[in-house]
Amino acid sequence: MSECVIRDVRLPDHASRVDLLVRNGLIAAIGPRIVTDVRQFSGNGALLTPGFVESHIHLDKACILDRCHNETGTLEGAIASVGVAKMGFTEEDVYARGARVLKKAIVQGTNAMRTHVEIDPVIGLTGFNAVLRLKRDFAWALDLQICVFPQEGMTNNPGTEELLEAALSKGADVLGGCPYTDTDPNAQIRLLFEMATRHDVDLDFHLDFDLDPGWRHLDEIARQAIAFAWQGRVAIGHVTKLSALPPRQLRESVLLMKDAGIALTVLPVTDLFLMGRNRDHLVPRGVAPAHVFHAAGVCCTVATNNVLNPFTPYGDCSLTRVANLYANVHQLSTATELEACFDMVTTAPMQLISRSRSLVVGEEATFVALPAETGAQAIAEIARPSWGMKMGRFSFEQPAARLLTPETVQGHEVETETV
Repeated sequence: MSECVIRDVRLPDHASRVDLLVRNGLIAAIGPRIVTDVRQFSGNGALLTPGFVESHIHLDKACILDRCHNETGTLEGAIASVGVAKMGFTEEDVYARGARVLKKAIVQGTNAMRTHVEIDPVIGLTGFNAVLRLKRDFAWALDLQICVFPQEGMTNNPGTEELLEAALSKGADVLGGCPYTDTDPNAQIRLLFEMATRHDVDLDFHLDFDLDPGWRHLDEIARQAIAFAWQGRVAIGHVTKLSALPPRQLRESVLLMKDAGIALTVLPVTDLFLMGRNRDHLVPRGVAPAHVFHAAGVCCTVATNNVLNPFTPYGDCSLTRVANLYANVHQLSTATELEACFDMVTTAPMQLISRSRSLVVGEEATFVALPAETGAQAIAEIARPSWGMKMGRFSFEQPAARLLTPETVQGHEVETETV
């Protein structure tokens, strides 16, 4: 479809509803009533957003509950069980499971994503090759960024460094790390910064994934980010230790991350599931307070992490649901607070993955329609996206649910009401 007009939609920076003219994949015009004879679609007052951005997910190890189980419910148990399962992974297997997750994400309004892919001598480049295919095959609906990382350590796992180099040479977009599984965490951090600068790629670490505030790797990451002049190109995920800090130390961490230009990604579903397993009452939540960092100007995102595996045995890829869960955990309720949660699954992760999209004339016609008036309402009500467009082409649609009133006769609706 080279040209169409979408009527009666809401834009975040417009006081009243407008029409959008789409031509050749771009937004050609925005106005209160665009006069045109091209094909027309009604937006029914939907709120348009450039789309949800999944900033941290693992496509390669999704949907494997049928073959492995986390016996202890801990982080260590999850790593161990997946470590055994991935010995049987094939490229076709990873591709099929990853495609299943991508389809879920697309209909939930996600049109950009950073996926982490494990690299080590056991799996080699099998998972990476499968996800590289997914990136190509789903480009019609979603921009996929690939972050390769050593889940089970690097200095203690000979051959891993060479495989990471190979993946970066073959097209990996980002380099990740997991210092807490390495026998020499600081050496892994240094080696990864060196590799990132050689390949000119961003870094995204799994970091400080426990509730002991007595030690952490955040300080070393910050030191290296400044030493390598990599500020603004480093992200850290989980960082559950931040949830265990008293106010003064939390403020110090905010300043540290601002100075080092480090972004924070929080994964509330996984963090709630894995943290506090050693407690039998008053179990700590273990979810880092991203909104505190966000309010101070740190780039903060909220993301899914895992889907239907030993790290997270849940998931429908809805980022409004994940953001709503985050708001619930941190008892956020005002419009400002909920708008911040909306930002952490839309604008902020777009910044994190170095993409730029906006709803203005001349920009690409890539957006998602939400049955809501504001982002805050979308988070509060876990709004289910109605439809989406990528580069001027509709990518999915979900008709609104309908109530069938008692007047239904012989299976035919006499009167219905949309919900």
